[in-house]
Amino acid sequence: MGLIKTVFLTEIMKGLSLTLRKLFAKPVTIQYPEVKKEPAPGFRGRHALVRDPKTGKDRCVGCYRCAQVCPSRCIFIETERDPNTRKRIVTRYDIDALRCVYCAFCVEVCPVNALVLTEFYEYSGYSRDELYFTKEKLLQNWDEFIVTQKRPYFNPFWKPRGVPEKMLPGPKRKAEGI
Repeated sequence: MGLIKTVFLTEIMKGLSLTLRKLFAKPVTIQYPEVKKEPAPGFRGRHALVRDPKTGKDRCVGCYRCAQVCPSRCIFIETERDPNTRKRIVTRYDIDALRCVYCAFCVEVCPVNALVLTEFYEYSGYSRDELYFTKEKLLQNWDEFIVTQKRPYFNPFWKPRGVPEKMLPGPKRKAEGI
């Protein structure tokens, strides 16, 4: 049987026929700048701090959970106490996107759903500073993102599947979307 295949070069002919079929088939290339592909559900893109629609400020309470759970240590937070109300105020919230591994642990662990990985995948920079997100830049990212979303917006990482409702913090249990 091996001699017959060798003599008639059947394997070579099978490969050549496959090449010719694919050569004249319709291409599957997406013309990227003109045609944009929709991201898959749960896609993890550019970071954003969620702006509270009632107050217009960020939702972050400065619990430091996101910075503690981050495996790449790319989140930097500074807080101080308000002298009147004694509540914690976030004065600095920075994310170094070049160090981030986009695991979404920070989004899952946040007790007040203050952080989100948006579905924006088109962002780049010519310097490291352009991919270092400050608190103001993160809030701006949220403003750009929420305009493109259907309301109410609810991130799938805010209520992880498989976690019982009673195990979630109070604000996560009551979360219905923004």
